[in-house]
Formats: sequence, structure tokens, C-alpha cells
Amino acid sequence: MKVIYRDNEVREGSFEEAWVKEAFWHTTAHVLAQAVKRLYPDTKCAIGPAIEQGFYYDFEFSFPFGDEHRKAVEEEMRKIVKESLSLNAYEVSREEAVRYMREREESYKLSLIDDLPKDAAISFYRQGEYAEFCAGPHISNTCHIKAFQLLSIAGAYWRGDEKNRMLTRIYGISFPKASELEQFLKMREEIKLRDHRKIGKELGIFMLAKQGPGFPIFLPKGMVLKNILIDYWREVHSREGYMEISTPIMLERTLWETSGHWEHYRENMYTTEIEGVDFAIKPMSCPGGMLVYQSAPRSYRELPMRLGELGICHRYEKSGQLHGLMRVRAFTQDDAHIFMTEEQMIPEIQNVARLIDEVYSRFGFSYHVELSTRPDDSIGSDEEWEQATKALQEAMDAIHVAYKINEGDGAFYGPKLDFHLQDSIGRTWQCGTIQLDFQLPRRFGAEYTGEDGKTRRPVMIHRVLFGSIERFIGILLEHYAGKFPLWLAPVQVKVLSLAKRSNEYAKEVADELSRMGIRCETDERSEKIGFKIREAQLDKVPYMAIVGQNEIDAQTVSVRKRDGGDLGSMTVEQFAGLLRQEIRTR
Repeated sequence: MKVIYRDNEVREGSFEEAWVKEAFWHTTAHVLAQAVKRLYPDTKCAIGPAIEQGFYYDFEFSFPFGDEHRKAVEEEMRKIVKESLSLNAYEVSREEAVRYMREREESYKLSLIDDLPKDAAISFYRQGEYAEFCAGPHISNTCHIKAFQLLSIAGAYWRGDEKNRMLTRIYGISFPKASELEQFLKMREEIKLRDHRKIGKELGIFMLAKQGPGFPIFLPKGMVLKNILIDYWREVHSREGYMEISTPIMLERTLWETSGHWEHYRENMYTTEIEGVDFAIKPMSCPGGMLVYQSAPRSYRELPMRLGELGICHRYEKSGQLHGLMRVRAFTQDDAHIFMTEEQMIPEIQNVARLIDEVYSRFGFSYHVELSTRPDDSIGSDEEWEQATKALQEAMDAIHVAYKINEGDGAFYGPKLDFHLQDSIGRTWQCGTIQLDFQLPRRFGAEYTGEDGKTRRPVMIHRVLFGSIERFIGILLEHYAGKFPLWLAPVQVKVLSLAKRSNEYAKEVADELSRMGIRCETDERSEKIGFKIREAQLDKVPYMAIVGQNEIDAQTVSVRKRDGGDLGSMTVEQFAGLLRQEIRTR
């Protein structure tokens, strides 16, 4: 497939390549805009970029745009595709671009042109009668767009500012083959079925109250799940030599000025004032970790010093960006900070990478790694950034972990390795990260006494495994579709009574299993056993223990597995042994 750039350079590529996909989806956004302008000529066009999966275009309509209009636009798009329109790139002067857009009353395009440098060449792409002010690139012809669908309609403020006009955003997807669209739509339905907000509500894991947008509330079963993850986190960190700390949620502004967050992260922070002094609620735990390190003189003998923290953090997110547990304003970050000598950098990076691999494998995730390099908004010298980036590369190369470069996406204080896990239906989520930092130790004046008695400055690693426990729970809910493995399940066994006369025995079985550390519930309702089994399966409970008169007489339980059917009769001790073995091996 040919891709055309603004200088008319042509490159060949396949749809499987990310840069070709981007051009393909960008071109489909232009087809959408062309169809809209044909049908509703007075509509104003704003922006229409490719996104991670598909594209969108923002419009200002003179009427409420609904599903009936969406169908008409899709039909017009099909006509445009069949016309096999070639795309041509060309440049015009600023005056010509302004005149063209002014004649068509395209106020949003005029605003975008006004943002450009005065001497900038302005590129357009034309397909048929439709010309779009655009930097490209695009595919060469609309005929390659064999399958597409407009997926949804939403509101979006111009430039993302709620003070501006609300526009109509139309989302879509397109492919060069109809079979790919069919596969995408099937996956989309599967994602809907796995929506963690839906499953979380059905299973009683968490809730979101209108009084606290972005501040999730964990229900009793959700707290069981959260505490299991925290217990597992503490287990592996204790084994790896981490010392757990807890730092305040709120600290003085001066601390955040020293760390650089006040200058580089201020728009994401909540602030308040106490007795005339500015405070900030922490968006991350690293400055508090620095205070712990500096609380006493340090020697090389104490390094590497691994400090772990389950820190409650708050970050400002716009209401339109909030999404269940995936995008929240308050979360528990499983943070850790490692203070070390320069000689210890590579082995410590490798230790963290190994730990991340162990944890992700435990939950059945595969992953890929990206090395994010220096962003435009950063602190520190070129030499330090080069040294830190090289250390991350050498550490991964030595243990044969592949990574790709993500240019300019590092933290403002240092480069990082991001671990993108892949769930059971192929989606990726960025969770774990290893960030190498020369800057915070310098800004805070952190020191240690070396073996030669001289004062030296430590290097710092910032790292998380889960990312945030809330988001990780959301990912797990969708990854497992609510069917947690036994060790994670909030309710591991449901004891089902066949009749009223077996209720007492059901309670005895549940009590005995509970004493053995198994999380149990009983169902003593006057319902048919088939109904109770279906209810337990809907609740996604891993095991059911059915008891009636035969089980009372034999002092046994009849065991069913969530997905494995009938396992037969066994004593409570045998059943508990089976469960404990499965829990122990996770």
C-alpha cells in the first residue's frame, strides 16, 4: 500500500505496520469529512486524526446529529470509496490557505492555521472535490478502504477546553479487508462483555458514586481481592529485600518545588493551604521516599536500599477522561524506590525486570517492553541522560529482553522502561515501569559515604509492578472476565443446600472450610438446585459443594467446578486439601 507524504514522497508498506495503519485511518477520517460536507454543506470541520484503534472527526453541525444521520454518512462514504479518488498533496501560501478556509467559513481550520509559525509552508491533501488542510500522511487512493464502520457519537469540547464550544465527535474504524472489520467487531463485543465496570458491579467488587467522580469505592468482596493482591505484593517484596515504608499523603509545596513536580507536574496536582502555607496532595511517592533516605547518614554498606510503599496518590483527571478503575483520581500505587551506587545500576535494573516478569507470569500475562527516551520537558545534563539510557539498554540486552525505542516519552527526570502487558483477548496495558533517575538525588542533595570515606551521590530507580492496584484490578476483571483463579477469587466455594433439612449441614461444611482458610458462602434458599448452580456460575465462584441427605449420611460433599463440571463426592477434608493445593501453587 502506498503512503503519500506532504512533500509527495511515496513509501510502500503493509497495513500491519503501525505507520501505514495511521495513514489509512487518517485518510478514512478525510473520507468521513468529505461525506459530511457533501450531505450537510454548512457543517464546520474541526480535526480528524487517527487514534490507537481507528479515527475520529469533530464537527460543528447546525442540527442534532443522530444515528439516522450516521447511516446516511456511512452510505455516502461507500460512494466515495467506490469513486477510487486519488489523494494529492500540495502546498499553498498562508494567504491562500486563509482565503480558501474563509470562503468556506471553516472557522476551526482558520484557528489551526493561525497557530502555525508565520513562515510555515501549509500543506493540503485533495481527494476529488474535497481539499483538507493537513500535514498527512495519507494512503494513495480511497479504493483501498474496503471495510469501515462509524462506531459511536460523542461530545467533545474544541481543543479539549470546557470553556469552548461542544462539538460532535464521530468515531470510526476501517480496514483493507471485510474479514478484518468482522474480526474487530467481534472483539469489540467481547470487550463489552468483559467491561470491568459491568462485571465489577455484578460481582460486588467496587462502585462509583456521583458524589465522588473518579474516586472508586471498594465493596467487601473488592476489599478481599485488593488485600490478596497487597498480601502477594508484600510477600514477593519481603523476599526480595525491600523495606516497606509509608509517607504522608500531603506535603509542603517546597518539597514539590525541590523535586521539580511543582514546575513540571503542577496541572495534575491537588493543592490546599494550611496556616498560610501551600501544600500538595501527592501524585506520586518519590519525594517522600527521598525524605526517608535522608532521615539518617547513609553508607555504601546500606546500598542498594530498596524502599517499597503502597502509597495513596491523587491526580487531577478531567471528568471526560475518567473510566471506571482504569482512569481515576485516587489510587494506590505499588511504588518502590531503590537507592544505589552507579556500579549497582545494571544488576538492580535486571532484578526489577525479573520481578516484573515473575509477577506478570503469575497472572498469565505476556508483555513487551518499550524504552522511553528524553522528552522535551526535562531536567538534567545530556551526559546524565545518555548514561542512564545506556544503562537501561545494557541491562536489558544482557538478559536478552527485547525492547523498542519510544522516542521522547521518558519522565521529566529520566529515561524509563515501560512494560506493556497483554491480556487474554490481545489488548495491551502499560503497567510496570523502571525509571532511572540521576536528578532527584541531586536536587535533594542525597549522599552516602563510599568505601574510601568520600561523600558520593546515589542513583535512584523509581519502579512499579501493578502500576496502581485499582487499575490492575480493572485489568484482571477484564482479563479473566470475572472468572478469577481460585487463589484470587473473593468467594472460593459456595455451599449449596438441596433442601431445608440440609441447611444446617451446609452451615457446618462452610464453617469447617472457613476454619481451614477457605472463603465460603452458603445458599440455603428454597430454590431448585439447578437454579442455585446457575446462580453460582453467574457469580463466577470457582467451586460448588452440594449437600443433601446422602451427603449428610456419608459426611461428604458433592463437588462441582465452575468450568469443569462434576468432580464427585469427597470428604470435607479431601475437598479442603484439593483447594489448598490449588491455592498454594497459585
